[in-house]
Amino acid sequence: MNLGFDLDKVFLNYPPLIPDKVIDRLYKKKSNGVLLYRIPSRPEQILRQLIHIPFLRQSIKKNVAFLEAIPRTEHKLYLISSRFSFLEKRTKQITSQRGFDKIFDGMYFNFENKQPHIFKDEVLKKLKIDRYVDDDFHLLKYVAKQNKNTKFFWLNSQKKSHLLTRNITAISDLNDMLK
Repeated sequence: MNLGFDLDKVFLNYPPLIPDKVIDRLYKKKSNGVLLYRIPSRPEQILRQLIHIPFLRQSIKKNVAFLEAIPRTEHKLYLISSRFSFLEKRTKQITSQRGFDKIFDGMYFNFENKQPHIFKDEVLKKLKIDRYVDDDFHLLKYVAKQNKNTKFFWLNSQKKSHLLTRNITAISDLNDMLK
């Protein structure tokens, strides 16, 4: 089975002291109900490069442990992150330092600066992902419509796993994606 995972808030925490809502507000925008993400301005890019230093982006240990426990004979693991090109150096640094390059069978990043939901849709189809985990519900709603045979999991802080749509399930623990 091909399993796909987002990076931020799945395996790496956001920087401390910066609320998730602030980061989401800087990144996402909606235009007439259409999902859009914006590439930050140059000053914002510099700020985001600073807050993406590995020291400030701690691993989510229980989720990394989950990855390491997955039977590799039964599953292929793919990291699919929509990080833009201005974070390429930091992304390569942190994935190498955390050993993600040794855990995953493939890592795919949006260094061509496509709209994140378009980028992820393309990669999901290319890799024929069976199950995919992300923390961005709006993105999941988009890709779920495009990939009807894939099971999607919205990782959030709710305590109970439950089906949200035909192929999106809310989970608070990665173990729930294999049940």
